[in-house]
Amino acid sequence: MRKDGALWALGTMSGTSLDGVDAAMIKTDGHAVFAFGPAAYRPYTAEEQETLRRALGQWPGDPDVEPAAELVETAHAEVLARFSGAEVLGFHGQTLAHDPKGRGTHQCGNGALLAQLLGLPTVWDFRSSDVTIGGHGAPLAPFYHYALARHIGATEPLAFLNLGGVGNLTWIDPTAPGPESAGALLAFDTGPANAPINDLMRERLGESHDAGGALAASGEVDEAFVASVLKDSWFDALPPKSLDRNHFAGLLDRTEMLSDEDAAATLTAVAAAAVAAAQIHFPAPVTRILVTGGGRNNPTLMAELRRRIPVQIDPVEAVGLDGDMLEAQAFAFLAVRVLRKMATSGPDTTGAPALVGGGQISRPTSL
Repeated sequence: MRKDGALWALGTMSGTSLDGVDAAMIKTDGHAVFAFGPAAYRPYTAEEQETLRRALGQWPGDPDVEPAAELVETAHAEVLARFSGAEVLGFHGQTLAHDPKGRGTHQCGNGALLAQLLGLPTVWDFRSSDVTIGGHGAPLAPFYHYALARHIGATEPLAFLNLGGVGNLTWIDPTAPGPESAGALLAFDTGPANAPINDLMRERLGESHDAGGALAASGEVDEAFVASVLKDSWFDALPPKSLDRNHFAGLLDRTEMLSDEDAAATLTAVAAAAVAAAQIHFPAPVTRILVTGGGRNNPTLMAELRRRIPVQIDPVEAVGLDGDMLEAQAFAFLAVRVLRKMATSGPDTTGAPALVGGGQISRPTSL
């Protein structure tokens, strides 16, 4: 493997929405993105989602972790077997629990096993070293967001918004010399995004998500409910900060008095209002927000964002990027940085007291 120059890196992501495994290749030297390669998706079945859901909030050794880990490893092996030509794999695993100021962070799935199965050097357990020294261990995509901002030729501050189960924002100054530079980035979770909406749809209607935001579009937003959610003390914390998927698990119970339509509309508005409230933390105003993750495919959520935030808001496809695969690409990018002993997070992205190069490296026995 070359010690410098660009590599074809393969990355994966299985997010908090529990929908499936994304995998994508990029060509990168850990600084710039030179090419985008193939991508693939392996959905989780309803039964597999239940296996993962039972393990949420659990830590290594807890009863439901082993079945979840076996599922994650099997699903990843299936989708990754479709690729060829990769020189390194970045394996995120499935986050089951995230308590950076307490027990730490837990992503299930054994990267060493995948290294043997696929015959590829595998970088995994990206978050633990950041948490160990006092960081939040999340979000980890911001260094890649900086590379993308440079890739698209941005010259003014902008933000990337990822709407997965949880929302997160990356504010970027693309004129900074690098993502490690002071003032180049500020990243933090915004609050609940798709997770409460998906949970509502599953529990009330047996659906995995609100397709096209149709149910929310037919309901009325309870603005008092939205305002009450934003009073949660988590929103008062200064960034960088990260959020466990289960922190707002009680939102669903609080919608019991609302109709299906109004509950969907209100939870959708909560996701947008949380992003709007986060703008106060930006070091400088942005003129554009580029949206990635599943939430960008929800027209009702996108309309709520535009109603509450007076800047241009577009899906990342508007600048030629793939919003379905951006986080998988990010872990391909980070894998190359780990191989080359470069930082993957720092004070302005995870709150770590210093720059951190996270991730274990496992190599197949043949290498």
